[in-house]
Amino acid sequence: MDEGELNKPLCCWVMSEGHAGMENQALGLAERLGLEPEIKRVKPRVPWVWLPSGWWPAPMSALGPDSDKITAPWPDLLISSGRRSVPYSIHIGRQAGRSCFRVHIQNPQCALRHFDLIAAPLHDNLSGENVVGTLGALHRVTSKRLALEAEKFRDLLTDLPRPLVSVLIGGNSRTYQLTAEIMTKLCDRLGNWASEQGAGLAITPSRRTGAENIEMLKQRFTGSNSFVWDFEGENPYFGFLGLADYIVVTSDSVSMMSEAMSTGKPIYVIDLEGGSRKFDDFHQSIRSKGITRRLSGKLESWSYDPIDETGRVADVVRAMLTEAGVY
Repeated sequence: MDEGELNKPLCCWVMSEGHAGMENQALGLAERLGLEPEIKRVKPRVPWVWLPSGWWPAPMSALGPDSDKITAPWPDLLISSGRRSVPYSIHIGRQAGRSCFRVHIQNPQCALRHFDLIAAPLHDNLSGENVVGTLGALHRVTSKRLALEAEKFRDLLTDLPRPLVSVLIGGNSRTYQLTAEIMTKLCDRLGNWASEQGAGLAITPSRRTGAENIEMLKQRFTGSNSFVWDFEGENPYFGFLGLADYIVVTSDSVSMMSEAMSTGKPIYVIDLEGGSRKFDDFHQSIRSKGITRRLSGKLESWSYDPIDETGRVADVVRAMLTEAGVY
């Protein structure tokens, strides 16, 4: 389901450290509730940031000068995301009591009783009466947004052959490395799909892809069967998702994978060097459900129901707000 409104307007805050990956998860949930939230970005100072979330006796005194003000009147609904937002959500809960319904996204790494609801990825292995496990990350993608973005960027890819393969490339992180060897193999595989199966390629790298890897993409894919975004103008990422027949995603980003899974389209995964138990569990789970496959020699078609975890969590929040009498 797409956006659905609550029965009456609520004051909603979205709170995070300001990192796009975290903030967008909270914004996505607010938007699916039909709300226009006020964004609060908290920037605590050292040494507070080095301490566990539950060890902040006076979190307001830890706010740095570049933080947004966190003062009453408190919102009806607070959606927080990211570890450093946790002490402020707890503080607001103590001040506002039951008049503020508080949702936290991701593992808060503190006592679960501090929140009315926690939406955490299943691969975090978090359990509790107030925990909803999600297959991947929440996000801002809806079928409506994909349709709008597809129409916006349709002319950009009109001349590419079909089927269209949209390639979403992340890169180096604390957990993964996109090496030159992996990039070479990826370019070879994509090139074979284009030459042997007549596929068109719509490729969008990220800043984390790295200058050398991006240059390799530019050199390898210069023909009439491919398009490589050069970071000029508006990012066509969501348009590429909407227009794709197949999607290829690097393994380093749960967020990108979750957004791709919302399309119901076949997803091939590019395994990068590295990984962790949590990432491994996530990828094994979505592979076992028939959502993704490892990159292979031939384009194959398969189907699955689009994954809409943001909508599912929004439904839970609506029901809990009604029961709690918040509106």
